[in-house]
Amino acid sequence: MATNGKQQSTARSSAPAKGAARGSSRSGTTSRGTPAKKRRPSPAVYRRRRQVVFGALLLVIALLVGGAVALTGALAGRNEPQAASTPEASQVPTQGIAPSGTPSPSASPTPVCDFNLMTVAAKTDKPAYGAEEKPLLTMTITNGGNAPCEVNVGTSQMEYLVMSGADRIFSSKDCQTGGEDLIKTIQPGKSETANFPWQRNRTLEGCGAINAKPGGGGAYYTFEARLGNKASPKAVFQLK
Repeated sequence: MATNGKQQSTARSSAPAKGAARGSSRSGTTSRGTPAKKRRPSPAVYRRRRQVVFGALLLVIALLVGGAVALTGALAGRNEPQAASTPEASQVPTQGIAPSGTPSPSASPTPVCDFNLMTVAAKTDKPAYGAEEKPLLTMTITNGGNAPCEVNVGTSQMEYLVMSGADRIFSSKDCQTGGEDLIKTIQPGKSETANFPWQRNRTLEGCGAINAKPGGGGAYYTFEARLGNKASPKAVFQLK
């Protein structure tokens, strides 16, 4: 019995030692009371950290260099103009701009109508007429310039005048009632033609009455065409 009592007391005194060991492992200390050592990172982690730091440093340097180059270019651009670097730009002229040394088509002056180059001509359909034939008097207006001209070729501007020497035989203006305007554009080198059948009668200014008629028998007459202040050379014809 004495032996059993010693074993029980020994078991009771050893129980607190287990609790103390558990408490010491939870508080991060060993059973001897020394602090636990921390685990160091692996070499691969150190390499990754160095690569990240080195990449960030390169990015900062690149940004600084790029900013310095842009600033230098901006300052240089203020001092003198920069030519285009595209090769085609120096070889092919821009549309609407003529190459250097070649006059632009738009720079040539636009031709302007010169009425001094407008001419009037007179002619008859035959050189001689029998007793019953009536002459056809023709007026031709020609643009002798190099620009189109707007011309009034109406009856208000036309006159067909027949003379026999100094004797005024007939004028289309004498008995005309209200002439009309007719504006036509005559191109350079082109003509407008108007015909007037003469009835072989005589007229007076103001359309006064007259019974006399132009003489026949081979007499010669002249026809002059007038348009405004322009007059044609005289055309000669004969009445038989």
